[in-house]
Amino acid sequence: MSQAEQIQTKTVAEVRNLAVDFSDKLDAGEELTGTPTVTATPAGLTIASQAVSTGSLTILGTTVASGLAVTCSVSSGAAGKRYTLTVQCGTDATVAQTLEVNCLLDVE
Repeated sequence: MSQAEQIQTKTVAEVRNLAVDFSDKLDAGEELTGTPTVTATPAGLTIASQAVSTGSLTILGTTVASGLAVTCSVSSGAAGKRYTLTVQCGTDATVAQTLEVNCLLDVE
């Protein structure tokens, strides 16, 4: 499991869109596939619209090609809490992999 570089922040009232880059975990020519899962620890966030990217995205100043990132939206949460988001997704490799990246989210 790897840890994403950045720590996202949001207020309790905000709905934030997140994008997580998996390109450094994928083999050459491999892409993410299926419906990703995103879970939060501790409980209390609402996570919706989990999907594999369908177009190129800019994440931390780097262009990430279609199929190499997971996106979702995050809402609610408790002020003053730090949440760990665990993002999992399958791949289209001949012997499919399930990859995982953790992200941190602070709610102000």
